[in-house]
Amino acid sequence: AIISSTDGAAIFALLRGSTLRRRLARTLEGEAGFNDPIAVLLVIGFIEWIEDPEYGLLDLFALFATEMGIGAAVGIAVGWLATQALRNSRFATTGLYPVATLATAGLAFGGAETLHGSGFLAAYLAGLALGSARIPAKQTVTVFHQGVAWVAQIGMFLTLGLLVFPSRLGDVWIEGTALALVLVFIARPLSAAVGTAFDRFSSGERLLLGWAGLRGAVPVVLATFPVIDDVPQSDRFFDIVFFAVVTSTMLQGGTVEWLARKLGLTTSEPALPRPLVETGTVRRLGAEIVEYPVGPDDAIAGQLVRELGLPRDA
Repeated sequence: AIISSTDGAAIFALLRGSTLRRRLARTLEGEAGFNDPIAVLLVIGFIEWIEDPEYGLLDLFALFATEMGIGAAVGIAVGWLATQALRNSRFATTGLYPVATLATAGLAFGGAETLHGSGFLAAYLAGLALGSARIPAKQTVTVFHQGVAWVAQIGMFLTLGLLVFPSRLGDVWIEGTALALVLVFIARPLSAAVGTAFDRFSSGERLLLGWAGLRGAVPVVLATFPVIDDVPQSDRFFDIVFFAVVTSTMLQGGTVEWLARKLGLTTSEPALPRPLVETGTVRRLGAEIVEYPVGPDDAIAGQLVRELGLPRDA
């Protein structure tokens, strides 16, 4: 359960410089966000099972249904309310919009946890609602959260580094290597094949999805849960998981793009669409100034302004 989740940061870093087909990129992007709450619940449920012999499979299913149901409901509700509020509000400065969205994440997580739901799922769904909606100062919000995410990742990796003792890794390299190989060559390809069985993916696309299951900081964070709860041999779990994550990341991380090219699954377009770059806002005119990057192969290149078909209010 600890090692089951792919890492959003690793996937997004991979896609940021990739030319993978947009459909495959979106699939990997959505999976990286949605499977974290499920992995968290599995780890918490199995810890309860280890500590309480009377805890059983039905209790695990009940925990899963309760946490996911409440988390989804709170996340969707908070995301919708925040979207409507931002659309109907006009703040004095664009710097307040990131503050409002940060508060939205806090309300979603805290509200779900208070009701004994999954705060991770609620925060993700609320963010997904804001990211999919047309809200004011959206690029400012995006850049702000990217910066916050990088600060959080740096802090997280620093903390995780303090928990790893290289002198202990020599005792688990066999288990860690075996776990990584099973994960990369058996578990992940099998789960990708089952998960996409009813989708119209080709065999090559399924092969790539099976290979692109990058692990990162999330499994290592989940490995701290049993350590905190004093589960027997939890320190050994942590070392094995850390070794397996490093091995699988080095093995898969640098070969996904190469495999995609070999399978003919790349395009000339970036995997993640290039966003509009917000450069300023003219408040008194009720207008926004935006900049759009034009590539040399875009149809707009070389055209006159009057030939662009812009709306009359642009």
